[in-house]
Amino acid sequence: MPRKKRFKTDYPGVYYTEASNKIKGKPEKIYYILYRKGGKLVEEKAGRQKRDDMTPARAAKIRGMKVDGEKRTNQERREQEQAERKAREERPSITRLWEEYIHQKTNYKGQLPDKSRYKKYLKPEFGNKTPSEIITLDVDRLRLRLLKKEKKSPQTVKLILSLLKRLINFGVRKGLCPMPDPAKLSIEIPQVDNVKTEDLSTDQLKALLKAIDEDSNFDVARMMKLALFTGMRRGELFRLKWEHLDFDRGFILLDDPKGGVSQKIPMTKAARDIFESHARTKSPYVFPGRNGNQRTDVRTPINRIKERAGLPKSFRPLHGLRHAYASMLASSGKVDMYTLQKLLTHKSPQMTQRYAHLHDQALKQAANVAEDIITDAMQDDEKGKVLQIVNHAQNGDE
Repeated sequence: MPRKKRFKTDYPGVYYTEASNKIKGKPEKIYYILYRKGGKLVEEKAGRQKRDDMTPARAAKIRGMKVDGEKRTNQERREQEQAERKAREERPSITRLWEEYIHQKTNYKGQLPDKSRYKKYLKPEFGNKTPSEIITLDVDRLRLRLLKKEKKSPQTVKLILSLLKRLINFGVRKGLCPMPDPAKLSIEIPQVDNVKTEDLSTDQLKALLKAIDEDSNFDVARMMKLALFTGMRRGELFRLKWEHLDFDRGFILLDDPKGGVSQKIPMTKAARDIFESHARTKSPYVFPGRNGNQRTDVRTPINRIKERAGLPKSFRPLHGLRHAYASMLASSGKVDMYTLQKLLTHKSPQMTQRYAHLHDQALKQAANVAEDIITDAMQDDEKGKVLQIVNHAQNGDE
């Protein structure tokens, strides 16, 4: 590309070239300055005639300031901006911690809702701050605003603040930021009573099974029955592949379950019947989604079944059926809590304790059975004694 022609001005070290666009019929002028800095000749653009309102006099003034060191050269300015940009990128802000977190934990469970929580609540408040710059008052203000002004549930606020705490702990653990001073930052997580067990009465269970059998979506109907017969979680049903079914030994492999470690649960006769009657497709998944990929949602058909069965709005179909499965086992009195924990693949016994009251009630009923037997025996014994007395009396009279 040929070099543009230079035009001198009345000011030393100031010249201009002509742009292709025109101003009042004449080409726009682009002004440049020439000066020496540290023994080197520096040539820089001062500005455009229209966009920057540049004139030869203003260009000369800029040149003088740069010669005297009052203004940085364009190169120095670019280097400083680059250094500041790099420092911002390396600065352990909550935004940087978040970016590193999702980069290292690709496609982890709960990533999508976490992305929403970060973008909507954490980024506007703390995105540009480092953990050391956040104080307890900042977190308290966010918590109270969400609870009182925005009317968010304690569970929602808990998940938001737990994500903030998780990001800070991640940054400390990875050496990206120092541990914040506990005296300055304390994240108070709202207490949530989420120990919820959803049970079904006999009539509700009958109505649900009837609605399941009548529904046209066979995949979802069978998924619901499996949740009831095996206690499998929603995600475990979505991820279930044919290769996870061991028909010979009678087990179902739960790949990447909630606890993190793959486990296996017994394949009941009812579950086996469902699998054997279920049509197999080219997809590796037992209940595939669109185009044979892993299923991600069942809300429409499952809510349709729930409504047809007349179940409460608060009942969560798949999760509720898992609770119903656990409740039936606990209340039977035939399954101890350790075995129930293993069947539900709970990581700790604390999770299984929500069903302990049902198990205790079954034990009480069993104890009452023994008491009734003994009482009946005692009553029979007393009756025998009375009969003996009567007989003796009758014999004496004779």
